[in-house]
Amino acid sequence: MRLGAGTAQVFHFGDFTLDQSRYRLQRGERILRLERQPMELLFLLVERRGELVTREEVADRLWGTTVFVDIDQSINTAVRKVRLVLRDDPDKPRFIETVVGKGYRFAAPLMVNGEATVSATTGLSATQQPAPLSQNAMGAVAPTEQTRKRPSVLRLLASAAAVLAILASGWLAIGVRRGGSAAQPAIKSLAVLPLKNLSGDPAQEYLADGMTEALISRLSGIHTLRVISRTSAMGLKDTKLSLPEIAKTLQVDAVVEGSVIRQGNRVRVTAQLIRGSSDQHFWSEVYDRELADVLALQSDVSQAIARKIEVTLTGKERERLAAAHAIAPEVYESYLKGHFEFYYASTEASFERSIAYFAEAIKKDPSFAPAYVGLGNAHMELASLSIGTPPEKERAEAVSAARTALQLDPDLAEAHVLLADIYEGQWRWAEAETEYRRAIELNPNDGDAHAGLATWFLSHGRTEEALALMRRGRELDPVSVHGTDVGGILLCSRRYDDAIREYRNVLAFKPDALGALSQLGMTLTLKGQPEQAIPLLEKALSVSARSPDIVAALIVADSHAGRRSDALRLLAELKRRKQSGYVPAGAFVTAYIGLGDNEQAFDWLEQAYKERCNLLELIQVYPLLDPLRGDPRFADLVHRVGLG
Repeated sequence: MRLGAGTAQVFHFGDFTLDQSRYRLQRGERILRLERQPMELLFLLVERRGELVTREEVADRLWGTTVFVDIDQSINTAVRKVRLVLRDDPDKPRFIETVVGKGYRFAAPLMVNGEATVSATTGLSATQQPAPLSQNAMGAVAPTEQTRKRPSVLRLLASAAAVLAILASGWLAIGVRRGGSAAQPAIKSLAVLPLKNLSGDPAQEYLADGMTEALISRLSGIHTLRVISRTSAMGLKDTKLSLPEIAKTLQVDAVVEGSVIRQGNRVRVTAQLIRGSSDQHFWSEVYDRELADVLALQSDVSQAIARKIEVTLTGKERERLAAAHAIAPEVYESYLKGHFEFYYASTEASFERSIAYFAEAIKKDPSFAPAYVGLGNAHMELASLSIGTPPEKERAEAVSAARTALQLDPDLAEAHVLLADIYEGQWRWAEAETEYRRAIELNPNDGDAHAGLATWFLSHGRTEEALALMRRGRELDPVSVHGTDVGGILLCSRRYDDAIREYRNVLAFKPDALGALSQLGMTLTLKGQPEQAIPLLEKALSVSARSPDIVAALIVADSHAGRRSDALRLLAELKRRKQSGYVPAGAFVTAYIGLGDNEQAFDWLEQAYKERCNLLELIQVYPLLDPLRGDPRFADLVHRVGLG
């Protein structure tokens, strides 16, 4: 039977009130927001209290037969939202039980218009229904005077039979749990999806992204948990994939999703945990704080997640999860805006904007270590080969920022990665290795640290170790550490076909991926297929706004394809650009090796040595340099770089 069919009812359960006539859900005096479909679902379940409500019945009630939606996903979403607002745990439900493969059942004690109800599945007639329940002063449900009369023998026997049935079912349930068939698999891996910005202001997107990164960073310090990196997680922003599809793509056991709302200097974060394979929601919470307490908020959310997934924490990990201090809202805003600019930057101007925001945060609070890491990373990007700015000043700024960050917080893993990258660029190999290993010790889920140490192994000719470590980095960060990085190691191992396969896999998903285009072009050229390489490199040239290193790669391909006049025309372009601005020496080294002019190549290698060009980090293994290896000058250069 349906309770209240045909008339509006007021339902009471726990500390919630659900009013049909007002179409309103309250907890105590507080009105709770619930969208139409989840609200209709809740009405359906309480009307059918105790009955199994099938998924087909849910679909019919919520959408009818004329609206076409993804029914399974829509029902799962509606159930999650109801559980979220009721703070109901699917593993230990107080209100809504899942009947696997069938539907749902509302299982809590329920009062309708002030009178208690019983399950419609008990099979009792109206005259056999237990007497109404009343509430005592503490709100607990208690029997009325009528139910306290001495029961008849038949009722005692019936009660005894019921007790025995309950005990039997209890023992059966215990036996099933002991047998393990009902046990949920342990959560060993996790992805934090980009938190949604629900502030109604697109300009607050940086805050939602920053909160996402902060949660990932804190949880990544847990050694027994694999946490997908920020870069890979942000790659799923606004994705249309379902949660099980996301979990399968990232190969994780559980997913964290949620939202951020900012109103003035207050921030509200909603977070929930969902099992990846079953789309089962099993924890949710809402946190409401002042923006100045945002670091404490991040700490609370991270600790709650760690407790819920029952991961084992060391004392040090527990300390790092709990670490928090107040931060001025304007400092945190500047820091987050710097990060937002950095992660979406692709031009010199955008990196400069990022630097300005980080510098602003540091000026407001010189003790905030993460801002120095952001500042250092932005300067390192400007010093890179593809940006094409003089590297010396930028590297010096990065060194200063990294050291200051570590003085303020010696356990900041990101600062150790930054310093390791700097040391590697300075050919301070032992110090770079130490810093990478320290970063991995502090944050075993840092994909950048794994990739950096893999490059260190590659520089030393330890290609198999490099490949294993890079693949581990890709598990942690499948977007940032991808086929291009793995392909680079395979290229330096002379495994050209395997490298080509990795690059093509990247381009199948992202046809304009600059690194994959340029490296695939170089690999095809070295394999003796320059005609196939040229269109790829021309596309890369367009995508990169004619980056000098890609101009040089195209010179090599043109020369190998017998198009020497085209190669010389491109070399003339590099020379003209050199007269009016900075062109890395490594571009000329590549170009002259491609043209077969080894003497000019050696001259430019000396200039590259003075610039500490990135190309020389791979001097032992990069196949393009093979024509120079028999010359004593080359062996001397390898020794001076610290790799001989």
